[in-house]
Amino acid sequence: MRGIVLGDGPMGRAVAAGLRERGEEPVVLGRPPTTHPPGAFADADVVFEFSRGTAVLPNLVAGLAGGCRTFVVGTTAWVVSQPEIGALLTQHGAAAVVAVNFSPGVNVLGRLVGSASRMFGALPAYDPYLLEWHRRGKADRPSGTALELGRRILEGHPVKRRFADGSHDGPPAADELEVVSVRAGSSPGMHLVGFDAPGESIEIRLTARDRSAYAMGAVAAADWLLRSPRRPGIHSFDRVVDELIDVEIAGGIR
Repeated sequence: MRGIVLGDGPMGRAVAAGLRERGEEPVVLGRPPTTHPPGAFADADVVFEFSRGTAVLPNLVAGLAGGCRTFVVGTTAWVVSQPEIGALLTQHGAAAVVAVNFSPGVNVLGRLVGSASRMFGALPAYDPYLLEWHRRGKADRPSGTALELGRRILEGHPVKRRFADGSHDGPPAADELEVVSVRAGSSPGMHLVGFDAPGESIEIRLTARDRSAYAMGAVAAADWLLRSPRRPGIHSFDRVVDELIDVEIAGGIR
């Protein structure tokens, strides 16, 4: 696989390291003041986009102009551009796997959280909440992963309908989900979903020790795209994880 990694931040470096562990030599392009020229993407099998939200659209336009038709996008804060990017990919016969977090463990966690929210939602005494902690320098809050976990809670819960508004004093309304973000130190990421009742508290927690799991998932997404022809447009990482889980079960691991 000839991979080009856009973004030389922590995630871009982790993806490049994951590729090198497989004996491949990715090209890592940093964050230019505008965008990368189409020629930078010549002969690329896949482009890994891990730069910044405002650069996703121009970078994919340049990648398409340079001839690349396979993309893995893990950058956050570009949702406003998603319809335009989806149309561009379809127009050029290109495909992309998109996720706010490429950790297979986070993806499975999201599925567990959705199921737990539905079950605990039937028990009014159990109040859900969400806590996430990242390094001091992380720009977005809540994180993209926290937003996705929160979405799954709201989707499954019969009462909670929106995130609590932290700008107001007092407790959250009955239909609000309490979401707390901590930005301190150098933690690569911790997400905790809890259901608290007067007599007990149940917690589902994922703590990242480093970014290797995220990188593993991004590379697995690239492999999935290259393994068979895929429908042009945007694909969810869920499909990649579905295949990974099926392989594990087929191998006797449950």
